[in-house]
Amino acid sequence: MPGDKSIGRYTFNAFNYAFLLGFALLCIFPVINTWAMSLSNKSAAAAGVVGFWPVDFTFDSYRFVFIRRQFFEAFFISVERVALGAAVNLLLTVLIAYPLSKGTSEFKSRTLYAWIFVTTILLNGGLIPWYMTIKETGLLDSIWALILPGAVPVFNCILLLNFFRGLPKALEEAAFIDGANHWTTMWRIFVPLSKPALATIALFTIVGHWNSWFDGLILMNSPNHYPLQSYLQTVVVNPTSAFSTIDPAQVKFLSEISDRTVKAAQIFMASVPMLLLYPFLQKYFMAGIVLGSVKE
Repeated sequence: MPGDKSIGRYTFNAFNYAFLLGFALLCIFPVINTWAMSLSNKSAAAAGVVGFWPVDFTFDSYRFVFIRRQFFEAFFISVERVALGAAVNLLLTVLIAYPLSKGTSEFKSRTLYAWIFVTTILLNGGLIPWYMTIKETGLLDSIWALILPGAVPVFNCILLLNFFRGLPKALEEAAFIDGANHWTTMWRIFVPLSKPALATIALFTIVGHWNSWFDGLILMNSPNHYPLQSYLQTVVVNPTSAFSTIDPAQVKFLSEISDRTVKAAQIFMASVPMLLLYPFLQKYFMAGIVLGSVKE
């Protein structure tokens, strides 16, 4: 019997590793293909012969992107959105999660406020009331239209309040004995001890802001104010837009590139920041998910 269990365990582990490896490869193959396409020749891309390695290696598509200002204007708008959006989201998440993590004996209206926040996950007014609200507050065509409507991520608040509940109650009691108030306890004790959960929430927030494209399309009146993903959506849907407003200095590139290689170059460049960010937050990610989602 022990031998059977050992064989079964090894078989399960082998199948599990093989499945996860296959799933990981399925996720990374499109990224590799996009990278290879962006470095391939126009004729190879048109013939559809590019796989996981560039054909007729060339940097022409990247050179074309680098001499055009539209991509980098949208890129820096997205950077601004991520910086402001992540700061606002994390601040409000902490300010909401801390009081909601208390019991009803400490915060009598806790249940009422909790249900108010949870209701926003289940119900919403729809696209038109959402748009009209943003319009009437004068936020249209500004960076704040991309940040303030989603300033309170309720799922992240639930994740963090469960993490706060898991912290030892004795730490808070000791702080109160030493004369600390709730504000000091939150910033000096709870927040420093919640780095795994905060890193996880920061990752969710950053990726969410970076990948969001729909709100940019409908809330920005000018394409010059599009964040990066909204700009890329217009490029993918309308490939000729990448070749509009061509400067005389850029005409010589047109015979050497295609819309497919230019799209691939821009999409790959847009994914690089998130690919670089993940390794730095990965060590906190699993701990934050597990500790913030389990209630004892």
